[in-house]
This record gives sequence, structure tokens and C-alpha cells, in this order.
Amino acid sequence: MGWLGPVAGLAGVYLLFALIGPESFHSARNVEQILRQTAIVGVATLGMTLVIISGGIDLSVGSVIALTTVIVAAMLGRDAPPAAAAAVGIVAASLCGLLNGVLIARLRVVPFIVTLGTLLVVRGAAKGLAGEQKIDAPLTWLADLLAALRPEQKWMLVPAGVWLMLALALMVSMLLRRTRLGRHIFAVGSNEQAAHLSGVPVGRVKVAVYTLAAVFAGAAGVLQFSRLTVGDPTVAMGLELDVIAAVVIGGGSLSGGEGSVLGSIVGALIMTVIRSGCSQMGLPNWVQEIVTGGIIVLAVALDRLRQRRLVRA
Repeated sequence: MGWLGPVAGLAGVYLLFALIGPESFHSARNVEQILRQTAIVGVATLGMTLVIISGGIDLSVGSVIALTTVIVAAMLGRDAPPAAAAAVGIVAASLCGLLNGVLIARLRVVPFIVTLGTLLVVRGAAKGLAGEQKIDAPLTWLADLLAALRPEQKWMLVPAGVWLMLALALMVSMLLRRTRLGRHIFAVGSNEQAAHLSGVPVGRVKVAVYTLAAVFAGAAGVLQFSRLTVGDPTVAMGLELDVIAAVVIGGGSLSGGEGSVLGSIVGALIMTVIRSGCSQMGLPNWVQEIVTGGIIVLAVALDRLRQRRLVRA
């Protein structure tokens, strides 16, 4: 039930801005806008949830998203079908995650160091492929994934990209709750040595986790391309911090062994609501950053206090 706190926090933050902010904040159009803005971070958060539950960290998420946008744009520029372009982008992203997993599991290198290195490697590869400039692409249905709904599309309630986020969230939740891999991920994050002694293939679990995390980062990259409609090798710089923060705000523990899909999505929503509310109230960007940073520090502090109480108990 660790998701109850984040859900209560989301309700409190939303009600606060609904009371003190402009009337436009709680309009249906703004709610749709919040969901659209959350989709990219939300999808990437699904993979980071798996990583953090397993006791790891992945700093390469933003770079993988940028690489995906470049590959999708380049494929579309060569007249590839949109679905094929998106698939190639996600496959390329998964290879980045596979590299992370192999380096971490087989060479026993600290995840922070490995993913910090691949952050630079993948970002450099994206810039090289794009010739250090944005890549224009023809308009296809991919551009509609996060576009505002047209009047004839109101039956969808929210754009297709938001529905994709929710569908993927359900899949990851089922993976964690109903599969052997999900149980192994929690076991590795709770106590890696005990998991190994119990017969859990720790190395293979880590490779699977980082590969899946990159797959979700690739899907987030497709949504990022939908929003930009160009391949941009400089996009999503620092996005990995937003993704990690969403998991922590949602109840995930940086010590591993704790976290939930619902909590992570709610964490991403909390950050978007804060930014939307501050923006509509005309507050400068630095205020948004201070508020968001304060919430992250508070979430980490609460996690540490919870861990200490568990140890004492």
C-alpha cells in the first residue's frame, strides 16, 4: 500500500493549485495537457522502476531517448513506414540497455559509473548520427501520438500516447506481480547475496532489467519524437533526473527492493502538476525548480527514515 502516500500527495498538490491558481488550471483542456506532458517521463519511469527496485540506477535514459528520436527521424527521411521507424528506434535503444546490463552484471561494475559512461557514449552517438543538427522528418501518424485531440477525436478522451503509457504501465505491473522475473527483481533489490544463494540468476536478472529499461526509454523516445516531429540529439538532457525523481517520489527506494508502477506514474504526475500550476500562476522557472527539488529531497528523506525504522524493528 506504499502508493497511498503518493496518491494523497497528488490529490493535495492538485487541490492546492485548483484553489490558488487560475480557473484554467482545473479545466478539462489543462488536465489533458498535464497527461500529455506526463506521458514521456511516465513511460521512461516504468523502466526506471524496474531498475531501482533491483537496486540499480540508470543515468543514460535521456541520451537513449535522444538517440531514438534521431533514428526514427532518419528512418522516416528514408521513406520507411512509421511503424518500422519506431521499431528500429526501440531496438537500437534496447541494445544500449543490453550493453548497460552486460557491463554491470558480467564485469561487476557499479551501475552509476557504467550508465554515466553510456550517457556520454549514447549522446555522442546521437550527435554523430545527426551530424550535430536536428533531422527533419515527414509528417506521419507518429506525430499524432501526443497531439491535442481534435473535435472529432474527443471520444478518445486522451491522446493515443497517454493510452500507450497506461497500457505499458499495466504490463509492467503484471510483470512485477505475476511473473518469476518480477519476483526475482524484488529479491535482487532486497538482498542480492541472499537472492544468489537462493538460486536466483542475479546476472541474467540485471541484464533483463537494464534491457527492459532501455526498451521503455525507446518508447519514450518515440513519444518525444511525436512531440517534436524532428530528431534532436540534444533533447532530453537531464530527463533521467526527472525519471529517477518520479520513482522516488512515488515510493521507490534507492536502496532497492521497493517501488510500484502506480507510485511511479503518480510521482511523474506530481511533478507535471507542480510545473503546470507554477507556470499558470506566472511563477518563474527557478521557483518551479526549487519546489520540485524540495519535494525530491523530502521524498528521499522520508525513504531514509522509513528504512531506519525497518532496521530498528
